[in-house]
Amino acid sequence: MLCGDRTIAPHELAQEAEARGFESLFLPEHTHIPVARTTPYPGGEPLPEELARLHDPFVALAAAAAVTTRLRLGTGVCLVVERDPIVLAKEVASLDVLSGGRFVFGVGFGWNAEEMADHGADPSKRRAITREKLLAMKALWAEDEASFTGEHVQFPPSWSWPKPVQRPHPPVLLGGQAGEGLFRHVAEWADGWIPFGGAGVREQLPRLHAAAEAAGRDPDSIRLTIFGARPDPEALEHYASMGVDRTVLALRPAPRDQTLPALDRRAPLIERLIAG
Repeated sequence: MLCGDRTIAPHELAQEAEARGFESLFLPEHTHIPVARTTPYPGGEPLPEELARLHDPFVALAAAAAVTTRLRLGTGVCLVVERDPIVLAKEVASLDVLSGGRFVFGVGFGWNAEEMADHGADPSKRRAITREKLLAMKALWAEDEASFTGEHVQFPPSWSWPKPVQRPHPPVLLGGQAGEGLFRHVAEWADGWIPFGGAGVREQLPRLHAAAEAAGRDPDSIRLTIFGARPDPEALEHYASMGVDRTVLALRPAPRDQTLPALDRRAPLIERLIAG
């Protein structure tokens, strides 16, 4: 959900979602939206105003973690290219510890070139930068004395605690459109793929599995999380039949009095899937 300063508060949304039996809550990220933007919005113009009003996902998810016990908490997605990897590794590990191992690290390459540039990142190198930052974070999560030397990330042997509860780290899910390049990244350093919408996913699975095999990895180890799905029971059953691990339902950004009925309308889908 696009959870911001004019919507239901993230901790209230988390409580209400958990009470209705939902498995997880995912929050997106945009640090800001430059006014002078030429990059087209992938979802089609006009750009939703809510994207400029989002809470920081790690602060919001920490608030959600404090008032829930079972709900898994994810970024959908974190714009790694815009973040310092040492600080981000600490944030991920801290949230995983404080939530009792409930964090899911959804990441993406990003689309807004002007936003990336304001953070000092070259948009044309965002995939390579994201890759190195993830590899560097994995070292910080796994090793007592971690170091990294790359083209975009360098740091000497360093200590960084806490380590995540989930070992070797929380699930890393890479979002993006199907393609050979994306699938190579998933196979190399991610635990799963987040396709946005379920259309055409079944047809892409052989390509994803081939990329995993080329990387010497078991294709069955790659998790699938579909984002932005419609609350359609037949569609959800279709996704489950093709091995999708999680389906994240779209929820329109709205205040509390409009959000709770929307959750109520979606809650029966959980019982139907469990019964099926």
